[in-house]
Amino acid sequence: MIGKLSDPAQAAPLFAGWEETILWSCLSGAMGSIYATRENAPTAAMACLGDFCFFAGEPSRELALFQPEPASRVIAVPQTDTWSVLLKDCYGPQATPAIRYATKKEPSVFHRPHLEQAAASLPPEYHLAWIDEALFSRARTIPWCQDWVASYRDFSHFQQYGLGVAVMRNGEPVSGASSYSGWPGGIEIEIYTREDYRRRGLAYAAAAALILACLDRGLYPSWDAQNLASLALAEKLGYQFSHEYPVLLLDTPATPC
Repeated sequence: MIGKLSDPAQAAPLFAGWEETILWSCLSGAMGSIYATRENAPTAAMACLGDFCFFAGEPSRELALFQPEPASRVIAVPQTDTWSVLLKDCYGPQATPAIRYATKKEPSVFHRPHLEQAAASLPPEYHLAWIDEALFSRARTIPWCQDWVASYRDFSHFQQYGLGVAVMRNGEPVSGASSYSGWPGGIEIEIYTREDYRRRGLAYAAAAALILACLDRGLYPSWDAQNLASLALAEKLGYQFSHEYPVLLLDTPATPC
């Protein structure tokens, strides 16, 4: 029987060595949930936060099919090829392979003068606004930027484990960089720009400002790229490519297998 772990640390051995900050958020108990085949010394576990689910340990069909919360699509990250094969078997055509791009976790890599110049590069008709309670509530009602704040229970939770900045024009957010998730030592950056404001350098300026704010607070601003465009922006800001890794985009619920 699958259950939510009351102590996320019980699953830590299963995820050992996996440098994904979303996992760190789950294991620290800051955000997300971990589900396992048993409470004590689990043999398989699934860490879930937002759209992501990480599968580790001994592959379990029951766990692969377990869906703790309603979702139209899940980004499944299998620890091994065996997990990947099992998930494909369970979800069939509802499992679409994709690639993501990890960057190196290097706190000392950033060049502050470069970031300061980038943060100040906005055209005069735009300005940066840090996500306060009003902007937090507002982002939750705007579909294109909901992921800036969607993983947090409320603004108090965001204050504890999140940080974000929006690019504003005429009182409206048009781009921004925020924390998809957080843990006691840092955040996972989420970048998004409204479609009609792309390719103007807005995300570049917002991301630079957010990275600087993290450095000032002693937080690590982690960047995991969804695509090559995101990776190129990360590298422009100082990150270095680490490796690509496979994921499966699962349309849920699964057809019984």
